[in-house]
Amino acid sequence: MAAIIAAVAEEGLIGTEPPVDVEGRAQRFGATIESDGADAAWVLEHAGRVVGNAAVAERVPGVLYLGMAILSDARGRGGGRALLNAALEYAKAIGAHKVDLEVWIDNARAIALYASAGFEVEGLRRDHYRRRDGCLRSALVMARSIRN
Repeated sequence: MAAIIAAVAEEGLIGTEPPVDVEGRAQRFGATIESDGADAAWVLEHAGRVVGNAAVAERVPGVLYLGMAILSDARGRGGGRALLNAALEYAKAIGAHKVDLEVWIDNARAIALYASAGFEVEGLRRDHYRRRDGCLRSALVMARSIRN
């Protein structure tokens, strides 16, 4: 999972910037998997190879924050939808009332996926994230209510 984050970070599609501390990230994923709380993670496999992952973290009671990453050669095959559906089903199963996320404003493919799954734009974080190179990035805040 950490290696996938590192690979996708190189593309600039997620908030994590390279170089990624793969070992440290792997430890955090391990803690998520072993936790007794609402945090959870999933992997996406294709032909026996892990090609993507998703994770949720409860930052506010009843609200899960979602992060996803899929390797470039595995995109466009329905894996993103499968990961998203797994996270939404999990949110419903644990009684969460909302799932939210942030996505770069120029990541049209991800925005379309989230919108097709019922996520709505709740706001814009304009020039909110300063990158290591000094540039500022804007992100959409998107969320979906969970009906239990």
